[in-house]
Amino acid sequence: MRVWDVNPGYLNRQSLLGEHREMHALVSIIENEKRGFAHHPETLRWRRHLGALKLRHDLVVEEMALRGYRHHSPVGGSGSGLWPETFVDTPGAQFAILSRKYEQREPGRIPLPRTVQQLWAQHRYSILARDTALVQEVEQWLTEAERVPTLEQLAAQLVPVLRRRPSQGQLWQALQHMWSEIGRAGLAPASSASHPGTLLETIRQVAVRHQVVPLLESTALSDLAVWVTRPLQEWEGIG
Repeated sequence: MRVWDVNPGYLNRQSLLGEHREMHALVSIIENEKRGFAHHPETLRWRRHLGALKLRHDLVVEEMALRGYRHHSPVGGSGSGLWPETFVDTPGAQFAILSRKYEQREPGRIPLPRTVQQLWAQHRYSILARDTALVQEVEQWLTEAERVPTLEQLAAQLVPVLRRRPSQGQLWQALQHMWSEIGRAGLAPASSASHPGTLLETIRQVAVRHQVVPLLESTALSDLAVWVTRPLQEWEGIG
């Protein structure tokens, strides 16, 4: 049983669908106080964080939808929206586990990062929707050889940021930057969409249809979809 902490875009089909099944099992174990797996590290980690586990489930569902799967099994999960402070394996270690696991298997939507620069490019739009100061800080680090973090260090910093809800203004700014990526590929004029959900859905469709690689390899395609469809009252208490 495993609930990954890295974006589900890194998971291949088998791992993605497997995590979805295991989250449903985990919620059932916790809510019904089942003995099986009661002391499993993932059960212990999520026992008091079912609200956050539901959010992880929704993120996995958005990734499934992006790959053409239909979802018919919403998950419960009332409780704290605060995320667990611990990992079974650190985010950097999870990338290493997936690298070994997929050595002779199909990859996920997003290539597993080999360099810190690649890791950052994959997360930039997601971070832009939450922390513009961190975007500037990381990009300054990457220009100074002595300050460049390791992949392990950057992964550990990015995962908690992606767990935070984006502000409406920063979310819209990130979507506009993503739309500009489509414009740079010569695929679309300026967007007239007035709702973030409409704009993101258009971005997803164009990126997939025309294989716009910087967007296809971005965590934002599934990550931000969770938030543009979430009622504002549900944003409270998540972070």
